[in-house]
Amino acid sequence: MKNKTQFNVIGLMSGTSLDGLDIAYCHFRLDDQQWGFKIIHAETVEYPLEMIEKLMKSTTLSGLQLTQLDHELGSYIGNAVHRFVNKYQVEVDLIASHGHTVFHQPEKGFTLQIGNINDISAKTGLPVIGDFRSLDVAYGGQGAPLVPIGDKLLFSDYDYCLNLGGIANISYENNGQRIAFDISPCNMVLNHLAARLGKSYDHEGGFARSGHVDKELLKQFNNLPFYASPAPKSLGFEWVERNFFPLLEPGQQSTEDLLATCVEHFAFQISRTISKPGSRLLITGGGTFNNYLIERITSHSGGRNTEVIIPDKEVIGFKEALIFAFLGVLKITGQSNCMSSVTGASQNTCGGVSVGFM
Repeated sequence: MKNKTQFNVIGLMSGTSLDGLDIAYCHFRLDDQQWGFKIIHAETVEYPLEMIEKLMKSTTLSGLQLTQLDHELGSYIGNAVHRFVNKYQVEVDLIASHGHTVFHQPEKGFTLQIGNINDISAKTGLPVIGDFRSLDVAYGGQGAPLVPIGDKLLFSDYDYCLNLGGIANISYENNGQRIAFDISPCNMVLNHLAARLGKSYDHEGGFARSGHVDKELLKQFNNLPFYASPAPKSLGFEWVERNFFPLLEPGQQSTEDLLATCVEHFAFQISRTISKPGSRLLITGGGTFNNYLIERITSHSGGRNTEVIIPDKEVIGFKEALIFAFLGVLKITGQSNCMSSVTGASQNTCGGVSVGFM
C-alpha cells in the first residue's frame, strides 16, 4: 500500500463539543507530487444521550470505568461505520480515527483519546489507524493541532485556515514554516451556555445576538494567561473547566449576555492572529454556522481587508474528518503527518497506531 497513489479512506472525528461522530468517505490522489481530494460521502451520527453523559463525565471515571468506556465507544463507532459502509456500498482501504479526547496534558507528557481501534476494526473488518497524537507528545510536542499538515498539503490556496470546533484553532505559513495553535475555546463553551437555555447549541448565534457584552467580564477573559503565551500551545477540556467555566457562574449577567460576551471574546482573540493585510481566511467547523460569530470575526478583521471565505457545507462540517483520513494516508505511506514547527516537538513524526493490516 506504501507505493499506491490513490486511496479510499474513511476519516472519523469525535470533537470535544460532543456534536456527534463525523464520518467522511474520501478519495485521495497523488499527481506529480500534488495531493488532491474529494469528499464522496459524509454524515454526522449523533451520540445517544446516554453516551453523551458518559463522555461528559469521562474525566472523573475510575481506571476500570474509563477502560470500559473506551471499548464501549469503540464498539459504537465500529457499528456506526459498518452501517455507513453498507449504506453507501463503498470500498475502503483503511479507517483513520481521531477518537474522543479525555485527557490532554502534554506538559505532563500524555494525551488520551478513547474509542478503541481494535473494536472499530473488529466491527468493520477493516484496518484502522488511531492514536495520532501520542508520538508527538513523546517527542516533547503539544500533540496538537494535527490538522495543519492537511492545511498545508490540501488547502494551500488560503493564507489562514481557521477551524471553529469545540476549540478554535488556526494554521498558516510563516517564513516557510507552518505555524498553528489553539486560539481559544469556542463551541465547547457556547454549547455549555446554550444548554442552560434548553438547547444543544445557539442556532445561528441568535441568543448571543440578543445579549449584551459585559465589558468587565470580557476584560477578565482577555487577561487569562493562556493568551499571552507564545505558540505552540494547545487547549483541552481540563483547561476550560479550570479557567473558563468558573467565570461563567450565573450572576448579574443573563445567559444571553454571557453568550454575547464569549462570542466577542473569541472573535477578538481570533482576529489578533490574522496579521497579514489582504489575506484569504478559510473558516470551517461547526462554529461556521454561527452567523453572529462569523459577523464579529469579520468585523474585528475588517481593518486588514481580510477576505473571509466560507466553503461548501461538506468542507465546513467534515474538514477535520477529511484531514484525519489524510493523516492515515500519510501514515501508511511513511510520510510525516505531524510537524514540529506546529507542535514544538524535537522532530517531525509519522504518528498513529494501526491494527488490522495484513
